[in-house]
Amino acid sequence: MRAELLHPCSDTMDPCYNHTSSQKSMDSHLQLVVGFFLVILIVVTLCGNIIVCLAVTLDRRLRSLTNCFIVSLAITDLLLGLLVLPFSAYYELARKWPFGSILCNVYTSLDVMLCTASILNLFMISLDRYFAVTTPLRYCQVVTPSRVAVGLVVIWAVSLMVSFLPIHLGWNTNGTAVQNTEPTCSTECTLAVNPVYGLVVALLTFYSPLLIMCITYYRILKIAREQAKRINHTWGSSPMPPMVKEHKATVTLAVVLGAFVVCWFPYFTVFTYRGVWGDSGVKGTLMSIVLWLGYANSALNPILYGTFNRDFRLAYQHLLRCCRTGRPRNSHLPPLQKAQPRGRQGQGRQEGKPLKLEVRNEKGTLLTDGVLKSTGAFL
Repeated sequence: MRAELLHPCSDTMDPCYNHTSSQKSMDSHLQLVVGFFLVILIVVTLCGNIIVCLAVTLDRRLRSLTNCFIVSLAITDLLLGLLVLPFSAYYELARKWPFGSILCNVYTSLDVMLCTASILNLFMISLDRYFAVTTPLRYCQVVTPSRVAVGLVVIWAVSLMVSFLPIHLGWNTNGTAVQNTEPTCSTECTLAVNPVYGLVVALLTFYSPLLIMCITYYRILKIAREQAKRINHTWGSSPMPPMVKEHKATVTLAVVLGAFVVCWFPYFTVFTYRGVWGDSGVKGTLMSIVLWLGYANSALNPILYGTFNRDFRLAYQHLLRCCRTGRPRNSHLPPLQKAQPRGRQGQGRQEGKPLKLEVRNEKGTLLTDGVLKSTGAFL
């Protein structure tokens, strides 16, 4: 009888014995399918961002101020794939958190911090492209190494301020206690959101950057279209090249901004709803979908901000060629030199030289057809 009372599985010794989680377990077949797609997403996130980091490390042409925020974005998304996504995938499949409350708070803090840093890096990239297009002659004076460093510090300072600081001080809960610190039998690990925390975080880290990104990309696209019209008027009967560039710039900006909105707008809508009206109705499948949509943006970023950039495309090709042959890359020539004819055959002939047109916008700023190429630094 005494042995029975001291049995570790006895409900008199373990108050959480026979406690069931409020989340329903996933069917085994569905668990297998979901797990497969989550693993693919994590692998794509890791490999894509590793390739971006390797490309910048091995190719000196990519080591510029313009690419500092792209590298910061890749490092942020890589850390998300290493430190957060594996735990998120396990929790999604098992529907329980067996690692304790302390690790739960660290995990949720890392999740919020890295997702916020990823969004703010995208925001800084849009500002960098805006200055490159609107002030091309003063870009080097506007975007300096010190200002880029300050921008990176601001990104991580804001990310820490909305993650570790409020979560570990209990500012995100409805009471004064820190989340997951009170004794409970629950095996859930979720981020608590009160009205103030929900509204401040959503406005500071998503809605305000989204509004500014829409304005900057609209301005970039407007300048590209204005210049395309002037080049078309100058070219007369040969309007195709600038029209093709304008169309490509339009599609690129639409894809970049559209992917950002599709991935993050549902999550922050639900996040704001949780803060104002509570968690009722937003748990389970809906919360999983919007959460992993946001995570998917970290897998898309290396494609959107790398593949659409000509220098990154060449660096990717060199990396893949190096992996196949096992020999070091030969990248001493810049991309434009590789596209030019060799020798002196084209010298002395005007038609062999690239056409460069210079026009001025309504403010008198000198522009060339390179503005279309610098639209988002993707073309």
